[in-house]
Order: sequence, then structure tokens, then C-alpha cells
Amino acid sequence: MEQIKFGIAGFGKMGRIRERSIIDSPHGKLVSIYEITEHNYHDGSILLCDSFDELLASDIDAVIVSAYVKVAADYTIRALKAGKHVFCEKPPSMNSEEMKQVIEIEKQTGKVLKYGFNHRFHFSVIEAKKIIESGSLGKLLWMRGVYGKAGSIDFHDNWRNYRHFSGGGILLDQGIHMLDLFRFFSNSEFKCLSSVIKTSYWDIECEDNAFLTLESEQGQIATLHSSATQWKHKFLLEMTFEDGYVNLDGILSSTRSYAPETMIIGKREFEDITFAMGKPQETTTYFESDKSWDYELAEFIEAINGQGSIKNGTSNDAFEIMKLVDEIYKNA
Repeated sequence: MEQIKFGIAGFGKMGRIRERSIIDSPHGKLVSIYEITEHNYHDGSILLCDSFDELLASDIDAVIVSAYVKVAADYTIRALKAGKHVFCEKPPSMNSEEMKQVIEIEKQTGKVLKYGFNHRFHFSVIEAKKIIESGSLGKLLWMRGVYGKAGSIDFHDNWRNYRHFSGGGILLDQGIHMLDLFRFFSNSEFKCLSSVIKTSYWDIECEDNAFLTLESEQGQIATLHSSATQWKHKFLLEMTFEDGYVNLDGILSSTRSYAPETMIIGKREFEDITFAMGKPQETTTYFESDKSWDYELAEFIEAINGQGSIKNGTSNDAFEIMKLVDEIYKNA
């Protein structure tokens, strides 16, 4: 397989995570970096660019866009027009109209475009998807998600809370992952029935809490509470089917503050109407490693080399998510 030469636009937390995945990949090589803020990068073999145009002009095949949301769509379009493949972090754009423009250029250039909906590559999510697709639990009835952050003493100063740079608050920063998993597990698009967007505690421009009720094309209801006032890191996705349920409780991250990552499966039991009723037997699987960043990059590289296609984080995934986000904010 051909080695792909990468440039990274935006070398904050996500840029550094992607750097590590590229270094660990036998089929990736980091060539150049563009970052507007001060940073200490001492590897002399890496070209440090003074502009995005300089990054595009460097000897690269693909660009990782991990910059402010404000410039995500613009950088993606400029990179595609320059003949580069693009991997763009979430959120993919400020709104769905920007995503329409990106998709038009994607079609014109024929380059590979992928978006970083990383949670699809976690082992718990992969295994839950297999169980759901097997049909062993019957039809999906409803979903309930909670995604919360602990916050920090300087949370209000984070760039993600300035709407001009981020496009939105905790919903776009973190809740967007849960919206993508709703779509992923149901194989359906959603409409917003109700949304409450609140700034409850933090002195910020954007929301620190979002309460949503959604309905899929197939009639399933999904609720989400995305919160920056959870005061702990929490990930929980409950899915109930005709014959049982699957709960994803916890998800591994670089800090392991959302750990442990578990999948809990329970079977519906109608037969016992004594003391055991309401206490179905459960099986819990623990996942102790996270290869999601590596798997995500591998899908991108394989698609560039013509040995696969983008199945997770397509431009259509990004467009549908942003359409839903626009609707959520509008309804609120």
C-alpha cells in the first residue's frame, strides 16, 4: 500500500492526537503543520508553515483539518480544490449550508473526504452494532443518551464557547457524537420534536446544556441531554428493543476520565412474575483498549489507496448531522 503524506492544519489537542496516529501508521507520514497559535514543535524534519496556503503547497497528499469550526468548511474546500484528500474533524462546519458547498466541491474534485465521527470506531460501539444488525433483539424501540462534561476552572475561556469560532456550545462540541450514534444505530434520519438550549451556569456565549427529543423516520424516539454542568465526565447510551436492551456505559478517552467502557446486554423476561420480575439477567463486557484513532485513519488511507471506501464519517453523514443541528437550534 502506498504511503500517504499528511499535512495538519490546526495543532491543538486533536491535531496532536492525529499526529500520533499518523506516526503509528505504517502507511502514513507527517510532512507539514500549520498552527496559528504559539507552539513548541521541535522535530526538524517537519515543515512548520506560516499559512494554510503554504501547507497546501508542501509535498503532501492529504490534509487533516483540526482547526476552528469557523474555518473547517473553507479549509476543506481549499484543500479539495488543491487536489488534496481531506480528513476533517467534527463539527464539520458552522451550518448545513456550508456543508452543501463542501459536497459540491467534493463531487467536482473526486478526492476522498472523511469526517471525524470517532465514536463509531470504539470497540463497544462496533460490537453493539453487530448485535443490533443480527436482529437477535428485534426492532429498536427507543434510545436515551447522556453526554456530560465535568467542566474546568477555565472552561469559560475555551475557544469552543465563543460562537464566532465554534458555531455552538456543548451540543456541537460533544453532543454531536451522540446524534451521530443515534443515526448509526437506527440507520435512520431524525427530526427534532423539541429542544431546550440553556446557558445554566457558565458565563459563556454558547449553551452549556441541551435537552432534546427527536424522532426517527421509522418512529423511534431518542432523547439526549448534552451537558457542560455534569460535574463529572459521563457517557451513557441506552437502546431498548422488542426483546431486550443494549446499554453503552462509559467510553475510553486519552484521559480515561469516561472509563470504564462497557456494553451491557439484557434480555426481556415476561415469564417470571415473582420477585425476579424487572431484574433481567445481564451480561457486561469491558473494553480496556482504544484503537479508534488508528482504525479511523486506516479507513481514510485505504480509501485514498483504492482499497476501500469511506463508510463512517461520510460527507452525507456530516450534512445530515448539521441539518439536524440547525433544526435543533432553530426550534430552541
